[in-house]
Amino acid sequence: MIHLSIMQMRRGYWKCEAGRHLGQIVPNKYTWRDCIEAWRADAQIQIRLAESTKKSYRPPMDYILLKNGAMAMKATGRQDLRAAHQSHAATPKKADRFLQTVSLLWNFAAEQLDWPLGPNPAKGIKHFGKQREFEPWPEWMVAALQEAPFRVKVLANLILGTGQRPGAAVAMRHDQFRGEWMTVRDEKGKQDLEVYCPHQLRDFIAGIPKKGQHLLSKNLTEPLTYHAAEKSFSEWRRSLGRDAKAYTLHGLRKLSIIQLAEAGASDAEIQAITGQSAEMVAYYRRKANRKMLSKSGQERRE
Repeated sequence: MIHLSIMQMRRGYWKCEAGRHLGQIVPNKYTWRDCIEAWRADAQIQIRLAESTKKSYRPPMDYILLKNGAMAMKATGRQDLRAAHQSHAATPKKADRFLQTVSLLWNFAAEQLDWPLGPNPAKGIKHFGKQREFEPWPEWMVAALQEAPFRVKVLANLILGTGQRPGAAVAMRHDQFRGEWMTVRDEKGKQDLEVYCPHQLRDFIAGIPKKGQHLLSKNLTEPLTYHAAEKSFSEWRRSLGRDAKAYTLHGLRKLSIIQLAEAGASDAEIQAITGQSAEMVAYYRRKANRKMLSKSGQERRE
């Protein structure tokens, strides 16, 4: 038989009065946790999305689970979302990704799970937007690659020669290069594409010693991690001084677009080589055209 003290009985009484007794608490329905778990378990969504895209959703979803996992989605107010977005203004890309994730989950719950949620509270909230495009590398920085550490030199040549994203370039294998052809990975489309391998890249690849399946190898069967490769790049960039600080590995990929445009490649050809969107190709082609037109214009008055 269980005996309760007077104090325990009083605490129990007041919990009942306030509706906070364990026997009275009804779990929320249609919670953020339920939605995220359903989204992650949806086979059609997971097959369709690229690994990089799924990875980008993981941090904001984990943040929502930590802060509001048990909260009913309908209880999420528009002002709350706007305040949460503004609180991460110091990291605008992260803040915008949070809003995108909320909107994605809300639409999934409403349209795929048929939950009675009402209007999407994230719709119409102004994003910070892209802060800047990646700047293509200047000639002096490309020339400095001749004296760069092995990892940096290999990675940079792969990005510049293939036009791939840095993450895909890090994972390239020796067997992806076969004579004048190479197989590149379209991470967004989740497919392998066979494209022409330029002579300069072929000659460079031929001089890389084989220490495993991958050109940048961690061991015999695994590639170097992107984190390790990016760390090597950051250290090398730091050694070049303040002028190099603005340039990233992604900017080297943009340089490949400009070089192709300057060489006379069409937009369709550039897209086939680099896998970039038509909008992005057009943006960097304008940079290349502006540079060439300024040269020809200035030469007319010399």
